[in-house]
Amino acid sequence: MLRYPRYIYTTKTLYGDTGELVVEELLLNGKMTMSAAVKKVADRLTETMEDGKTMDYTEVSNAFVRLADTHFVQRCPLVPDTDSSDPGPPPPAPTLAINEKDMYLVPKLSLIGKGKRRRSSDEDATGEPKAKKPRSTDHKEPAQDDGIYWQVNLDRFHQHFRDQAIVSAVANRMDQTSSEIVRTMLRMSEITTPSSAPFTQPLSSNEIFRSLPAGYNISKQVLDQYLTLLADDPLEFIGKSGDSGGGMYVINLHKALASLATATLESVIQERFGSRCARIFRLVLQKKHLEQKQVEDFAMIPAKEAKDMLYKMLSENFILLQEIPKTPDHAPSRTFYLYTVNVLSAARMLLHRCYKSIANLIERRQFETKENKRLLEKSQRVEAIMASMQATGAEEVQLQEIEEMITAPERQQLETLKRNVNKLDASEIQVDETIFLLESYIESTMKRQ
Repeated sequence: MLRYPRYIYTTKTLYGDTGELVVEELLLNGKMTMSAAVKKVADRLTETMEDGKTMDYTEVSNAFVRLADTHFVQRCPLVPDTDSSDPGPPPPAPTLAINEKDMYLVPKLSLIGKGKRRRSSDEDATGEPKAKKPRSTDHKEPAQDDGIYWQVNLDRFHQHFRDQAIVSAVANRMDQTSSEIVRTMLRMSEITTPSSAPFTQPLSSNEIFRSLPAGYNISKQVLDQYLTLLADDPLEFIGKSGDSGGGMYVINLHKALASLATATLESVIQERFGSRCARIFRLVLQKKHLEQKQVEDFAMIPAKEAKDMLYKMLSENFILLQEIPKTPDHAPSRTFYLYTVNVLSAARMLLHRCYKSIANLIERRQFETKENKRLLEKSQRVEAIMASMQATGAEEVQLQEIEEMITAPERQQLETLKRNVNKLDASEIQVDETIFLLESYIESTMKRQ
């Protein structure tokens, strides 16, 4: 639920206000029929429009179809028809199933009409009395897609977030053009590659060139140079899988997630323990196994400081100590002590800390709101009175008197509360981004094992 604003904002960016409201309604209701969602969204959009303007059902319906075509919304699974002749006892809970082909199949609906405004009078948005409104659609439409419920496909959104993170990482490491090439490759693989796959489907250089955005004026030769650079990069985000079609390239999704998770761990260590600790962590990560003396020599840090930093990270479970005895008795003098990094266990540990941080942020926000409950209620009452007075055409002097009901210290307190709550909300979203990266990496690693 923490990601709901992110899902809605992503849809707004990709499909505008109509798509945003469709996803918002589906998230709030859990599941809806297409006709119910279209009507609700059309009504909501009509509410925000100027008088005399209405939102057509077909426009909302088209946005819904686009969301289904790109798999952002999908049909809910149904209870399959069971054979009544089966003598056995019925299962304790029904097994829901759906045909893969039908999952994104939009039913053919003849949705004709416009959004309506909520009015206290007996008139609709066009100003006509209710008796004159055609009522034929109200009875027929729900029956057309009755029983076909739709839900938001969260996996598809997570795939989009992962792709955005990869594109952003490439842009930071190289430049904007290389990130646009990677974005094009990911876009071409969106529907063909399952979200859990470690690699995308192989794409030829010629295909990538044809699929680049129209405004991107780069020659085929420059594209090939960029693809070669990306394939030779030590991070191995892009891999070459063949030479046909000008060269076949894949995006190594697992490697990309592993690199992003490692970068997150390095960033946390740098913020908590300083840049020298981050240097030691990167060194141990790169060399796999190191003795304490080797760490001191390679990192060029005095022995006392290096020992202190290693023990600090060891106590926080960012690095591990592996014992390799020369003799069966495990005598310390005849045992090698090697420092190593297990990225998976470190990521799990950091993920638990992120969950704890989120819980603390939510607790703090609830406490702030509860402490200022009386002031918030007073502020809402004053705003409601002002809104009703403005609607009835009150004078400026009267509005000022109402506004002065909240004193200067109270106004300052409200500003502080608003600032604190906004800061807590922003922190929640940022921590959730880290959670998403770590969860994606852990899930990807577990599927490979």
